[in-house]
Amino acid sequence: GACTRLLFEFTVCLALAASYVLLPFREAESFKEQGNAYYAKKDYNEAYNYYTKAIDTCPNNASYYGNRAATLMMLGRFREALGDAQQSVRLDDSFVRGHLREGKCHLSLGNAMAASRCFQRVLELDHKNTQAQQELKNASTVLEYEKIAEVDFEKRDFRKVVFCMDRALEFAPACHRFKILKAECLALLGRYPEAQSVASDILRMDSTNADALYVRGLCLYYEDCIEKAVQFFIQALRMAPDHEKACLACRNAKALKAKKEDGNKAFKEGNYKLAYELYTEALGIDPNNIKTNAKLYCNRGTVNSKLRKLEEAIDDCTNAVKLDETYIKAYLRRAQCYMDTEQYEDAVRDYEKVYQTEKTKEHKQLLKNAQVELKKSKRKDYYKILGVDKNASEDEIKKAYRKRALMHHPDRHSGASAEVQKEEEKKFKEVGEAFTILSDPKKKARYDSGQDLEEDGLNMGDFDANNIFKAFFGGPGGFSFEGRWKCPSISFEMYVNHLTGQLSLPEEMCCLRRVFDFST
Repeated sequence: GACTRLLFEFTVCLALAASYVLLPFREAESFKEQGNAYYAKKDYNEAYNYYTKAIDTCPNNASYYGNRAATLMMLGRFREALGDAQQSVRLDDSFVRGHLREGKCHLSLGNAMAASRCFQRVLELDHKNTQAQQELKNASTVLEYEKIAEVDFEKRDFRKVVFCMDRALEFAPACHRFKILKAECLALLGRYPEAQSVASDILRMDSTNADALYVRGLCLYYEDCIEKAVQFFIQALRMAPDHEKACLACRNAKALKAKKEDGNKAFKEGNYKLAYELYTEALGIDPNNIKTNAKLYCNRGTVNSKLRKLEEAIDDCTNAVKLDETYIKAYLRRAQCYMDTEQYEDAVRDYEKVYQTEKTKEHKQLLKNAQVELKKSKRKDYYKILGVDKNASEDEIKKAYRKRALMHHPDRHSGASAEVQKEEEKKFKEVGEAFTILSDPKKKARYDSGQDLEEDGLNMGDFDANNIFKAFFGGPGGFSFEGRWKCPSISFEMYVNHLTGQLSLPEEMCCLRRVFDFST
């Protein structure tokens, strides 16, 4: 009887012990089943809650961790999912789906090497596993894009780096490193809104991410918001004191700001030579800072225009608009330099560009002025023909006519070739034509204002230069210059050369009171 009682008591104890083990397991299984049901409905948050209850009830079950890892992956929480997947294979190294999920998490986070090791482990356990075979190829593809991007970044082929990172992110959507590299290249390409968007997305998830802070600062720096940029660089360095790129960018930003401000100060003080040197030094600090460098080129162009180095000023403004095609100030500065150097077609082109962008009264007037000057430039330049300045006095115009008329009169070239005679006759006519216009105040005013003289009834095609010459020198028609020359001490040719500055004769050698004898 005693033995039977002892056996009964032992059996009861075993049953109680089994119940303590089986009851939690059954409860955990119930939680798992409910989690599976929510997972099937794509209610991943509820599925996560029930898988967590299963783990809390029975913490040594590999499948529970595996299921929760799968749920976290669907929620995009790959780093947490990685921890669960790793725990699942620690509990059961033969858990194939656990290794697959660990590999997928590594790949999604951009660690293609670790992912490859996980997929290779799956193939050791199940060499026919097609999912592992495909994921291993995906990991190799990501590694290849990484290598290409690294080489292209060194070559400064930023567009190709962006392309490679976009392809890699298709397999590694949670990789901050790839996103940061893409954002940095977008900033270097001048695609600042896109770069800022990528960096901001990362900062929403991790406000202490030094790389994302650096990229935000870089965008501001390249948009010429240097003070704000410096704040982001400093914040990045607080998070990561050894961040080399943030350190270099911060140093460049401060140096660029200081040089530009010093150049502006020198310009305002009228020290144009120093301003030129400072702007040039600033341009050497960072060739990647397009917007700031565009302003520096324009500023240096303004300095060159003040120094009357107009061609250099044009070159600087051209460099400015190459960097920033929307930079109105540079177009205006270059257009003025074109006007000052009488390159009116180029000036009109720049003013048209400005007016198309900003239709103001001022820009319209500048364009109109340039168009008038262009029209004037296409006519004969009577001032140039006479060799006088546009502000020449009446006496200066007469003296110039006298000199040029004598220089080009056909009689003086009667012994020359037919070709030379024809050219000199043409020049003689142009000289007379120029004198006719510039010696008459009303005609001169109309000419200076750009009016069409032929529309005003001045038909220069019927113009007779000989009549102007006779009227000027006071003699009748039908004469030969040399035939009327009465000074025995020098020849007619020598005297003309004396008048035109090609020969200097003592005054006593000829009578300067009367050049020609026009008597019959």
